[in-house]
Amino acid sequence: MPVVNPRFSVLSEDFAASPYRSFAWLREQAPVHYEPAIDSYFLSHYRDVKRVLTDHETFTTETLQVRAEPVMRGPVLAQMTGAEHTAKRKIVVRGFTGQALQDQIRAIRANTAELMDPFLPRGRMDLVNDFGKPLAVHVTLDVLGLDRKDWQQVAAWHSGVAEFITSITLTPERRRHCMDCAEQLEAYLVPVIEERRRRPGEDLISKLCTAEFDGIAMSDRDVTALIINVLAAATEPADKTLALLFKHLIDHPEQLAQVRQDPNLLPAAIAETLRYTPPVQLIPRQAEENAVFAGTTVPAGATVFCMIGAANRDPEAFAAPDTFDIHRPDLGTARSFTAAAQHLAFGTGLHQCVGAAFARAEIETVAAMLLPLLDQVRYSPGFRYRETGLYTRGPVSLSLDFTPVHESGRG
Repeated sequence: MPVVNPRFSVLSEDFAASPYRSFAWLREQAPVHYEPAIDSYFLSHYRDVKRVLTDHETFTTETLQVRAEPVMRGPVLAQMTGAEHTAKRKIVVRGFTGQALQDQIRAIRANTAELMDPFLPRGRMDLVNDFGKPLAVHVTLDVLGLDRKDWQQVAAWHSGVAEFITSITLTPERRRHCMDCAEQLEAYLVPVIEERRRRPGEDLISKLCTAEFDGIAMSDRDVTALIINVLAAATEPADKTLALLFKHLIDHPEQLAQVRQDPNLLPAAIAETLRYTPPVQLIPRQAEENAVFAGTTVPAGATVFCMIGAANRDPEAFAAPDTFDIHRPDLGTARSFTAAAQHLAFGTGLHQCVGAAFARAEIETVAAMLLPLLDQVRYSPGFRYRETGLYTRGPVSLSLDFTPVHESGRG
């Protein structure tokens, strides 16, 4: 029987308020923490998390059938294996690399300029709600080739889908709301898919509609699931990472000054942000057979949650792990956006995040544009920082003041 600690719960409000406070205790005292309310095991050691994410035979993505498939309206990439996974992943990756990526970077620049414009003369903005969230949705809609005028509606449906996937416990009302969002999003996509099958363009939906797997075109259900997959994966972490990057740089003014002086340090700052405060905190897997971690047996069939935030701060993997340091020698910036990354913010192995290179390009492009515009950037007077989220985590808001940019000052 697993040991239950009555004084500690990952599901408590105390943990939700600040998970980072508990990570060292978990790694040292409860490296295999059991939550009876949801019959799940939480792993916090880097080596254990890495083992789960790279051993696809023993730890499968079976849990996603319950956690994601209902709102994705079909199977998602992470559920697939073998030839199907390789082929479909390639199709999606193609939509985020090469010429497609160059076009997307242009669209990211245009979106950034347009969204920033009203705030520059004011010298104040909320980087999360005024900018980061709308930007992440706009950019994803551009990639998919969906109409940007629908962004608020799509964002509302998407938030229901994201809530379903990232909630550990859902009330029947919230579950109904999430399913409703997913059904409406699916209904919105059906005519778009039909249209792209008839008249494909250069966008990702067209690529999914015209791609073949084993000589068979993908069904509408397959295409819908992959679109919602991309929508959830591309928007959820992007705005969080951007806001966290700025928070850490503002909190470490000497590192902010260095990044301003040498833009080549930006990838390291992004990689360190992903290590230090990964936006995706939990990755679930299902144990197919009994597995032993730190002397505790996790039984076959159990759900295992990999605690990415705790693993990324394991002193066995990183020196001085609770320090934000863009110069750390154990970061391996060049590898940080590939499957060989030392940090685990994108997962690792077979199901490593498909959009990692795109996420890097997006955040790098946007941050490089914002840094010169946000001169003397600082928190707005009276601003109080707060983060939320157990599964995906990020700032509720980030109200910033900076030197206003006047029309004449912009070239």
